[in-house]
Amino acid sequence: MSLKIMDHLSFQMEGYSMTAKIAIVDKPIKADITDVADWFLLKGNMSNKKIQKLCYYAEAWSLTLLDQDIANHSEFEAWVHGPVNRTLYQTFKGYGWHELKITNREEVMARMKKLFTPERIEVLEAVWDTYGEYGADQLEALTHTERPWLEQRVGLGKFESSHSIISATTMKEYYNSVMK
Repeated sequence: MSLKIMDHLSFQMEGYSMTAKIAIVDKPIKADITDVADWFLLKGNMSNKKIQKLCYYAEAWSLTLLDQDIANHSEFEAWVHGPVNRTLYQTFKGYGWHELKITNREEVMARMKKLFTPERIEVLEAVWDTYGEYGADQLEALTHTERPWLEQRVGLGKFESSHSIISATTMKEYYNSVMK
C-alpha cells in the first residue's frame, strides 16, 4: 500500500474543532502507549488524568483517520472518571495527583522521531491542538458525553467501577459520525 496524504479535513465536535490530514499507512507500529504519553508530556507538565484522556483521543482519532492504533497496548477501559488505559495507569499511579513531567527532554524527543510515523505525529498534533488547552476535568466531562464511553457504562452506577474495554469499532464509528 502506498502512502498518500489527502486534503485537510476539518470538522466540528460539540463545540470543538479539529483539522487533520488523512493518510493511508502501511507501517508497523513501533511505539507503545507510554510513548504517546511522553509525546504529550513534551508539550508540558500535566496530570495523570489529562494524559489518560489525551492518549484516549489520540487512539480514537488514529483509529478514525488512519484506521490503525496510535501505538501498542492502546486499549482503554470505561472507568468512572472516563477512559483509562491500564498500562498508563500502572506506569503513572505512583505520582498520585502530582503533575507528570519529562526530565530527559532531548532523549525523549530523539526517541519520538524514531517511533512515530509522520502520519501519527499529525494525529498527535491535531489531538493536542484540539484538546490540549482543556483541563483534565473538562476532558473527563467531554468523554462522559460520548458514545464509546457511555456504551460501556450502561447499567452501572455513577461511581461503580468497570474494566469494560471501549471497543475500537465503536470509537471509529462514533468519531467518523462526528466528522460528518
